[in-house]
Amino acid sequence: MTHLSDIEIAQAKQLQHIKSIAEKLHIIEDDLEMYGKYKAKLPLFLIDDAKIAKNNLVLVTALTPTPAGEGKTTVSIGLTEGLNKIGKQATVVLREPSLGPVFGIKGGAAGGGYSQVVPMEDINLHFTGDFNAVEKANNLLAALIDNNIQSKTNNLNIDPRTILWKRVIDMNDRALRDITIGLGGTANGVPRQDGFNITPASEVMAILCMATNLENLKKRLGDIFIGFTYDNTPVFARDLKAENAMAILLKDAIKPNLVQTLEENPAIIHGGPFANIAQGTNTIIATKMGLSLSNYVVTEAGFGADLGAEKFLNIKSQFAGLNPKCVVLVATLRALRHHGGAKAAAYNTADLEKVKEGFKNLEKHIENIRKFNIEPVVAINSFVSDTDEEIQFVIEKCASLGVTAVVSEGWVKGGEGTRNLAKAVVDVVENKATQYKPLYDWKSPITDKIEIIAKEIYGAEKVVFDNKALLNLKRIDRLGFNDFAVCMAKTQKSFSDDDKLIGRPTGFSITVREIEIAAGAQFVIPILGKMMRMPGLPSIPASEHMNIDNDGVISGLS
Repeated sequence: MTHLSDIEIAQAKQLQHIKSIAEKLHIIEDDLEMYGKYKAKLPLFLIDDAKIAKNNLVLVTALTPTPAGEGKTTVSIGLTEGLNKIGKQATVVLREPSLGPVFGIKGGAAGGGYSQVVPMEDINLHFTGDFNAVEKANNLLAALIDNNIQSKTNNLNIDPRTILWKRVIDMNDRALRDITIGLGGTANGVPRQDGFNITPASEVMAILCMATNLENLKKRLGDIFIGFTYDNTPVFARDLKAENAMAILLKDAIKPNLVQTLEENPAIIHGGPFANIAQGTNTIIATKMGLSLSNYVVTEAGFGADLGAEKFLNIKSQFAGLNPKCVVLVATLRALRHHGGAKAAAYNTADLEKVKEGFKNLEKHIENIRKFNIEPVVAINSFVSDTDEEIQFVIEKCASLGVTAVVSEGWVKGGEGTRNLAKAVVDVVENKATQYKPLYDWKSPITDKIEIIAKEIYGAEKVVFDNKALLNLKRIDRLGFNDFAVCMAKTQKSFSDDDKLIGRPTGFSITVREIEIAAGAQFVIPILGKMMRMPGLPSIPASEHMNIDNDGVISGLS
């Protein structure tokens, strides 16, 4: 087993020029917009609907994770390597990492061990500037709003108390959640309450991930709902004539990014919404790009299947007309021990009884995936603390449910360690794949859609709407947004909205505190329990363990 860190493994790799990776997708060099030797943007004209319909989409998700995550990105990359090892042409399509988690808890999000995308440091840091472009487009609109309030000649009569649009920054910074702006005299604007969200939670990020082309992007940006005038007329970004300038800032960010895996297979990385507070999947454009260029596309959705996968299937796939043919559920024995009642200090201590109890969580996720008319495969992401007895229990228990469970060793062996997983996925795609079906129709009432997700996916007994949420529902109805999709904001640590209810809780209620509107993205965001859209840093941030030497070599990023 390797003793090298993720970043040491990545830095030891001699990367191929990106034009060589593009050749594997039959892309000529003139069609690449290169960012140095190892990164490139792909033009949108490469998307081909006829090819998309013929190729195979595989979604990687997970059981309810422990705080450190269970390795969906690592498994996604490893599975792609394994598919190529067994003779399938496969590309992995992923989200871009956010600097918040990179410097917060995770320390990086480009896979791990020998299942990584590279150049790892670039991908984890500023990459090709997409997050910066989203941030600037978001904050341009914020500046235009406050400028309009200040203006004497071009004033839309916006009531500052109703403004819903927040500024964003790609960093975990709890001090920015609630702020006051415009202080210091009349030249500095009109004082009002404001706040910051983290960039992945920006509606601009959601729009980028839902857009199908530049014209569609512009329309969606114009449809952003800002607030109301003093006479209670709704105000949209188009009323400020903001959409063209915002789209200009996003003109390069709309193009997917091509990089490579450690085994020199293509990887497309684009967009980065979180799954607990946003839709949690890469862009529609990136997924369609991958399906236009590869026979197999492996993509992932954030956190547990109750979050990222639910949104991938109910929002993204339904809107984009995608047909995922297999869902890989990532499980780890440490997560099963956690859901069986083990404390953090005992996650890596073998305990068959806790694994048996924790399996109830995985079983609920298996049931949920089947509600979408898709067959799952369970990938047991291996750790050194796993025992044969625990692994055999999971395999046999899954088999009793008619599900194939396979040990995935991509972290330590790369594609060689995921051959069996790749074969299991191909078996489902070629022999068991059916037409997926969403869980709800977008045209259903908002409350119905929320209750379907809460009861069918989470297992809730009932849904409680706080007074603010009830007022928000009236606003949604008045604005004519009832046929929007629903993008839940919920803790990733539990099926419920209480992060202490591990395993498979029953008899609980879901509380909808308020409901935000993302009109440009065409979904509403119910805020469940205590969820916030600006995270804070942990007491010991990952940034404390990072270093850069005089030659510019980074360490501690993993």
